[in-house]
Amino acid sequence: MMGVANSRPIGVGRIDYTNAWPLFHYVPDETEDYRIVRSVPSGLNRMLQQGELGVSAVSSFIYGMEPQRYVLLPGLSVGTVGPVRSILLFLKKPLKEVLRGKIAMTDTSATSVSLLKMILRLRYDGNPEYTVMKPDLGAMLKDNDAALLIGDSAIRASWESHGLEVMDLGREWKEWTGLGMTYAVVAARREAVENSRSEVLRIHEDLLASRRRSTANLEPLVQRAVASIGGTKAYWTEYFTGLQYDFGPELREGLELYYRYAHELGLVDGKAVLEFMNSQLSTGR
Repeated sequence: MMGVANSRPIGVGRIDYTNAWPLFHYVPDETEDYRIVRSVPSGLNRMLQQGELGVSAVSSFIYGMEPQRYVLLPGLSVGTVGPVRSILLFLKKPLKEVLRGKIAMTDTSATSVSLLKMILRLRYDGNPEYTVMKPDLGAMLKDNDAALLIGDSAIRASWESHGLEVMDLGREWKEWTGLGMTYAVVAARREAVENSRSEVLRIHEDLLASRRRSTANLEPLVQRAVASIGGTKAYWTEYFTGLQYDFGPELREGLELYYRYAHELGLVDGKAVLEFMNSQLSTGR
């Protein structure tokens, strides 16, 4: 039976968090070439791995697990060089105690979970006990010393007057490595590129166009965020301005280091090399 990744229109995964909005804001939900599927990163990770999607924005970690199965769409990512504001560790005890304590981690991402483990183990020589839970700060902290939240859950929690210390993993990574960090990439299954070449090219073009239009004028995204999530225009303007979407050299270099650390800690089997779609599509015209 022909899989979804090889059918037309092909399935394209959209991360349902504000930080990915610029990549998709001006992309139609369905065309004759593709249809958009929305989910949290962990859901899209699974669907791309199982071939239910041909292309998807996914946690960077997923590409690093099996790079031989995918190629990256160039010029598209979600990253920062410094604070990210939406990948946050909330600590109810001092860091030195958390390093030997218990941490609850969100079940909605893979990149952030591994990033936290790298920072605590390699930067701070920590060895906490980890547990995975639904993203609910109060429930997560009931029996744990710290809690990792990502996306809109992290943003909302950061606005609360809870008196907790908050560690921004984007800031930690930049201070530690001097590099940017790429939290999400847009990856295509290799068979989707081979069997649905024109459709993959079309979604790539549409995503690039959305990225350019969104970053050139943030106002529509800011207004949407204020209306749907809350907060102020000033907050969301600063939030979107701090994010980078073009997968530039500093983000690529930071991601390559992330993969080296992931291999060092035994989180992935091999050393991932970034391979982009252009080399896959340059023949056969």
